[in-house]
Amino acid sequence: MTDTLDIELGPAAIGTLVGLAGLTFLLEPLVGPVPVGGLRVRPVALSAVVLAGALLLGAVVFYRRGRRLFALAHGVFGFAWTGIVVGTAVGSGTLLLGGVVVLIAGCGFLVSQSRERS
Repeated sequence: MTDTLDIELGPAAIGTLVGLAGLTFLLEPLVGPVPVGGLRVRPVALSAVVLAGALLLGAVVFYRRGRRLFALAHGVFGFAWTGIVVGTAVGSGTLLLGGVVVLIAGCGFLVSQSRERS
C-alpha cells in the first residue's frame, strides 16, 4: 500500500495564501511594522494584500476548472477588495469608493446569475 498525497497546485496555492493572510493578521498585535522594500508596513496591511491576491488567484483557478460562477465571484470580490486595499493605502477616496461600488454591483450581478442557473 502506497500513501501519496494528491495535492492540486491551484487550490493548494490559494489555501496557502489565505493561511498566510490569516497568520499575518493574527501577528499584528505581536510584532511591529515589518520592512518591505524601503517601507515599513503593518502586518494587517500585508494580510489585506495577500487576501486580495488569493481571491484573484481563485478566480483564475475556478475559471480554468470550468466553474464560471465561482470564478466570477472570486474575481468580483478580488477586484473590489484590491480597490479597497489600494484606496486605503494611498489615501484615495475615489479608489476606495470604486472598490465598494464594485462590491455592491458585483453582489447584485452574482445574485442575478445564480438565479438564472437555478
